[in-house]
Amino acid sequence: MNKAIWLLPLALVVAQGQQPAVKLTLRGAVDLALRQNPQIQIAKLSIAESQQDSVIAKSGLLPQVGVSVKESVQRGNIETTLGKRIPGFPQHVGPFPIFQPGAQASLSVFDLSLWNRYKASKAMVDSETAQELSTREQYVLLVVSQYLASLRASADITAAQSRFDLAKALFDLASDLQKNGAGTRIDSLRAQVQMQNEQQRLIVAKTQYETSLYALARLLNVAAVDLDDTGTFFQTPDFPGDSALTSAWLQRPEMKALAARMRSLELEEKAAKAENLPKLNVTAGYSLQGTHLNNAIPAYSYAAELSMPLYTGGRIGALTAKAQIEIKKLLQQRHELENQIGQEVKTSQAELKAARTQVDVANSTVELAREEVSQARDRFSAGVANNIEVITAQDELARASDQQIAALYRYNQARAELARATGQMELMYTR
Repeated sequence: MNKAIWLLPLALVVAQGQQPAVKLTLRGAVDLALRQNPQIQIAKLSIAESQQDSVIAKSGLLPQVGVSVKESVQRGNIETTLGKRIPGFPQHVGPFPIFQPGAQASLSVFDLSLWNRYKASKAMVDSETAQELSTREQYVLLVVSQYLASLRASADITAAQSRFDLAKALFDLASDLQKNGAGTRIDSLRAQVQMQNEQQRLIVAKTQYETSLYALARLLNVAAVDLDDTGTFFQTPDFPGDSALTSAWLQRPEMKALAARMRSLELEEKAAKAENLPKLNVTAGYSLQGTHLNNAIPAYSYAAELSMPLYTGGRIGALTAKAQIEIKKLLQQRHELENQIGQEVKTSQAELKAARTQVDVANSTVELAREEVSQARDRFSAGVANNIEVITAQDELARASDQQIAALYRYNQARAELARATGQMELMYTR
């Protein structure tokens, strides 16, 4: 029995490893992450919690109604009630039973402090909603970045496989020329070394691709994942949204959360100041009173109470001062956040522009490197030169290919960073 318990986790791991890989596009990966991420679920629960706080605050403005049934036995001391003993009267009265079923109701007719606190609680709901959106934006960026890294690793495999195939073809060519007496052993050795170097790069690229998929699967909370749109890595779509700084200040969820928090504190300050104002409450009660149910008669009471604090020991002033201090802190945070957003937007714009230029240059360099390999191969086949030119051209093609993939990755990553900086991350990658 104990052995079976110890082997259960291992059996679960093996079972997970046997599950088929989930084939996902970038959009599918983002959608799955938004549904399953624990941090996003926690943020949603925080919204629900703040909504319940708003309901609690609102309840203070609504009528409070209750019912009760009271049955008791009383015995009283007349002497303590009147303050002296009356000759000829007993010292006590009772015991006698009291039966009293009834209902009570109360309503706060005028209390600005309760009203402002209710509005402050609604502002906190808006703040938590913006915080949840900020969490979603951050997690979308994380998933997109990892997916782009996996796309880059996939492109590395394609490039490495292409270079390996080319190196093998050139090795076969050198071997054929050596067999026919038109080539030398050193040419064959160079070609073989180059082929094995490309084979090593291919192995490294495949390993990197597998590990990147493991990281993506871990991020998406699935057993295994596979990419469904590897061809999109070589595309360079323009940034579809507005990257203006003013728009970023309006769209970033952190700014929205800060603004909602500011409204809540301003209302809390008003609520604290309203503690000094008069309050009007009304109460009413209706019941049946008697020693038993069969002799009970209707009884009722109603009252209106107007109250106003005169001295609270500094509590109201302290509450007001505390709210004002929190507002000043938020103003400083907003100024800092505006500067941070400005830097992020400008940096992302500059990186996106530079990455687009790098992609264009890298694409041109790859075409030139391929042409160089083709010409060197033709010269070697014709016996005009040895394969040193071919090996050199292959190395140039490898570097150009790596630079092209790196430039494409930087472009796509900079595009994602700009979307995050302008608050359009989820909008761009879920539509």
